[in-house]
Amino acid sequence: MLHIKSLSINLGEFSVRDVSLEIRSGEYFIILGPTGAGKTVLLETIAGIHTPELGKIILGDKEITATEPRLRNIGMVYQDYMLFPHLTVGDNIAFGLRQRKMSPSEQHALIEEMSSLLEISHLAKRYPGTLSGGEQQRVALARALVLKPEILLLDEPLSALDGRTRERLRMELSRIRKLTGTTIIQITHYFDDVFALADRIAIMREGRIVQVGETSEVFLHPSDTFVAEFLGIGNIIRGTSAKTGNITQISTHDGTMFFAASGITGDVVATLHAEDVILSKAPFASSARNCLSGTVTEIVPSGSTVQVFLDVGFPLIALLTRESCRELYLEPGSRVYATFKASAVHVIPAALQERGET
Repeated sequence: MLHIKSLSINLGEFSVRDVSLEIRSGEYFIILGPTGAGKTVLLETIAGIHTPELGKIILGDKEITATEPRLRNIGMVYQDYMLFPHLTVGDNIAFGLRQRKMSPSEQHALIEEMSSLLEISHLAKRYPGTLSGGEQQRVALARALVLKPEILLLDEPLSALDGRTRERLRMELSRIRKLTGTTIIQITHYFDDVFALADRIAIMREGRIVQVGETSEVFLHPSDTFVAEFLGIGNIIRGTSAKTGNITQISTHDGTMFFAASGITGDVVATLHAEDVILSKAPFASSARNCLSGTVTEIVPSGSTVQVFLDVGFPLIALLTRESCRELYLEPGSRVYATFKASAVHVIPAALQERGET
């Protein structure tokens, strides 16, 4: 288990400020955040490349805050692979083993094991410059994993790859984690990585961790408006919430009302995923509490789906398949009904929105 306690470091325009995290053994943990949030600085500080000004890093029962990088048993792979161009694939993988002065027979056995695991045995005599991006990334992973690190740090390892190769490597990372039991901490900008790989995630902003939790929990219940906007949650609605029975009724600034399964009252920000909004030409027969009439203002195709922008008294976005959009004959100016469940609405006290807007 990795404990990061009140960690702070300032490297000019990049910083980490009072970060505390607990990464569980064998966990796949992903860190998300905008460019400049301090994600790479945090990873490099865990690896020992930077020495923090404040705080502690504890691996298992040993504090490693001031331990040399080579003695931490932590591996790191960058997005640009950083392979030695003058060494063969086999020699690249062997580099760390030779630094540890292992015998040739031990080196050979470990290289064979890791090359087989990553299916790159046939590349042993090749040089990095002759490999594809996916092959180079496998070699970089093999070079880090052959040392059997307690923790593997991945700094956007798939970002330089095309879509199909990225998908294959994503499956490889999942398989490797299961086979080796290695704890993995990854930085990524791709939500597909998050849903396919992460046990838990952290959101970083301006050097701080603003939310940590299981993937579904963070996406369904963002802690503030910054997290909601960063995660691409389509609808962020401001209003005033009042208790009505065992739920609340939210009134927007123009007087439109809808219900939320929440106990939070007062000035609030409500979030609602666009895919949770159902559109129909007539009121939709369901148990959903909310059914608002409105007008289509814009339709934006995006791959196999379509974003439908509405005015229901406040701006609202629905996400439909192209087929559903055609079946409803939607176009700007169309009158529709937007239906969504009270339980689909997540409510944040408005005071927290300052964390997302400052």
